Amino acid sequence: MIGLAPPGVPLHLLCVGAHPDDIEIGCGGTLLGLAGRPATTVTGLVLTGTVDRRKEAEDALPQFFPGASVRVLDLPDGRLPAHWDAVKDALEEAADEWRPTIVMAPRADDAHQDHRLLGGLVSTVWRDALILHYEIPKWDGDLRTPNVYVPLTDDVARRKVELLHRCFPSQVHRDWWDDELFTGLLRIRGVESRTRYAEGFSSAKLVLDLETRSGG
Repeated sequence: MIGLAPPGVPLHLLCVGAHPDDIEIGCGGTLLGLAGRPATTVTGLVLTGTVDRRKEAEDALPQFFPGASVRVLDLPDGRLPAHWDAVKDALEEAADEWRPTIVMAPRADDAHQDHRLLGGLVSTVWRDALILHYEIPKWDGDLRTPNVYVPLTDDVARRKVELLHRCFPSQVHRDWWDDELFTGLLRIRGVESRTRYAEGFSSAKLVLDLETRSGG
């Protein structure tokens, strides 16, 4: 087990999502677990969103991590590959503005074309950050075995599911959106990491810094 960073060392998490709710489904428990950690900031970047869904995204992330800020763009949902230049420009502009320690984004092999595009581009834009690719369950059945796990307490796991329902009322009618799905995946990842609940991520490259640093 490896700690994310020594206490007091600054952490800036940049969470990238194709759609409102991607970030919270994929890494909401991790954000809840980090809430209150000193010297930690969270920024969200969401590429698509109607007016109503934009409001959901803007309100949701600070519920998972108080003080988080989020920027929601209006690129077309389900059509991001056809807008490759605009997506790359948006990520490059974000990279010019932010120097995150960790980037959380969808998997590069996600079955959804919007997720897949983001997952592939983040590693070409942020070359010096730890990139953790989160997972989003869906009817395509594209889940893979993670190689990074973040254990969650029982309270954090319950809180994540409660907030998903509260923050995204536009989605609760969907047949796959329920407690069993969200809690069940957390439980499976918990079993795999010898804990009760966990979120799973994949990382293609991890650099271990053996020197102790007081800042970053």
